[in-house]
Amino acid sequence: MSVTAVAGANWGDEGKGKMTDALAADASFVVRFQGGSNAGHTIINSLGKFALRILPSGVFYPGVTNVIGPGVALNLTDLFQELDALTARGISEPRLKVSDRAQIVLPIHKQFDELEEERLGDRRFGSTKSGIAPFYADKAAKLGIQVADLYDQKRLLERLEAALTAKNILLEHLYHKPRVNAQLIAAELGKQAERLRPYVCNTSELLLQAVRSGRPILVEGQLGALRDPDHGIYPFSTSSSTLAGYAAVGAGLPPHAITRIVAVTKAYSSSVGEGPLVSEIVGPAAEELRRRGGDSGEYGVNTGRPRRIGWFDAVATRYGCMLQGATEAALTNLDVLGYLDKIPVCTAYGINGSSTTQFPVSAIIGSAKPVLDELPGWKADISHIRKFDELPPHAQNYVLQIENLIEVPVRFISVGPDREQLIVR
Repeated sequence: MSVTAVAGANWGDEGKGKMTDALAADASFVVRFQGGSNAGHTIINSLGKFALRILPSGVFYPGVTNVIGPGVALNLTDLFQELDALTARGISEPRLKVSDRAQIVLPIHKQFDELEEERLGDRRFGSTKSGIAPFYADKAAKLGIQVADLYDQKRLLERLEAALTAKNILLEHLYHKPRVNAQLIAAELGKQAERLRPYVCNTSELLLQAVRSGRPILVEGQLGALRDPDHGIYPFSTSSSTLAGYAAVGAGLPPHAITRIVAVTKAYSSSVGEGPLVSEIVGPAAEELRRRGGDSGEYGVNTGRPRRIGWFDAVATRYGCMLQGATEAALTNLDVLGYLDKIPVCTAYGINGSSTTQFPVSAIIGSAKPVLDELPGWKADISHIRKFDELPPHAQNYVLQIENLIEVPVRFISVGPDREQLIVR
């Protein structure tokens, strides 16, 4: 049995949580392979509406083992809060395994994230202030704290002191804040480590055995291809690779095991945070689309910030699908567009007097203007439809035109926020 990856084709917020939740019904393992609690997945099922930030999206299936892989930025406080929130709502304790090689997001990481965004002012990158960039900076500088370090107090204190040496100088002299005590952090981590202990294991070995025995595995990414630090809209990117190709590294899987990649994209564009969004719209048209979008409108799961809104961007989405190596696509929120007489679609970018369908580098994209075509709207509620050929003809045409533009078959079409509101082609 192969491994299926669910990844975002755009800027994040594409509806990956719903797709992972739907596909998890047939999985034995659901794995988070990168990122941290700086972005979330919204899942709506018969149990209610849930916002997950760090837990894998398979937690609502009692038979699924949920894995936090070595590539994840693990905030223990957020993890325990999510677990407690689930049990408080009557959800059974999920099967959970945490990699002993995953690294810990420390309070100092969050503090530095907040201080740096404040210092940058108008030059800020739109961070969620969850500590992700400082965390990955420490990881690259070999100053990170692995889960396994939590169970060796001497080693933990040594690692913390090494990580805090330069940070305390910056706190005092750059940010004019008090120094941080390594022993206090170690003491708090020691308490959290005991609660974490039952979940900790060698998840790479666990998943390798699952691959060898043919058990189905689903790996889920955070954010989308355009937030990738190498291929995306750098520097308005995240700090870990958002691509399905990284899933083998972040989950601890053989690269050849990932043979199915579902790239998720909305029927229009949305983005939380700073950076270029070529097809962006503003004013009443944007507010109307934002209000109608999703179950509670277009607002960030983690931050609550209003999402920036635009028409479907075929240039960006084709590029994102290419980066993800998508074997198929999932188109979400198609139902949201049912109020429009005509629906603009960005089919190319105008740059310096010429038109291109190639997604440009960050140094150029700021000058890009959307080239828009209009498709006829269907002016109908499609949320109850479960078969493609039962969609209004103009809705079918919209899907087929997008499929042609992004050069990836659209297999899934979401027509509402609930789990069952899904058309499979």
